[in-house]
Amino acid sequence: MVYPIIPFETPRLILRPCEENDARFIYQLLNSEKWLQYIGDRGVYSEDEARTYIREKMYPQLKKEGYGNYVVVRKADNAKMGTCGPFDREGLEGIDIGFAFLPEFEGRGYAFEAAERLKEAGLEDFKIKNITAITAKYNLRSQRLLERLGMRFTKHVTLPNDTEEIMFYRLKD
Repeated sequence: MVYPIIPFETPRLILRPCEENDARFIYQLLNSEKWLQYIGDRGVYSEDEARTYIREKMYPQLKKEGYGNYVVVRKADNAKMGTCGPFDREGLEGIDIGFAFLPEFEGRGYAFEAAERLKEAGLEDFKIKNITAITAKYNLRSQRLLERLGMRFTKHVTLPNDTEEIMFYRLKD
């Protein structure tokens, strides 16, 4: 079933689907130090490649499921701070909540606020029954955020076409 692609809000944030005109921001985010360290190099080395990445990697799930990668925008000044979203990832059970923010916006509660809102949307709007998350073993901040979201670590997994073992979380019953 395909759902309408709608933005979501919190008191401080707007979460809207990623668009091609976000290419500069996506290029910056995908090449930030922590993205490269914790998520990995996606081979996006220019704004043009970011536009292609948005079209080929982000749009298909948005069109199929009605949800995907949301750009997190601060209401106060329209600053694009990060991305967050429910993702249908190959090799994972359930729908994964993922998030990443530019360094200057970390540590202010924005990632939790965005992830909490999209967790609610996943359960209520999209009727997702199995919400999960993954993170690197050494990404302690993400582990703490996932626990604050009501998730618990259940096992280590390795994604297809990857060699690194990562931590798998599931929403507590």
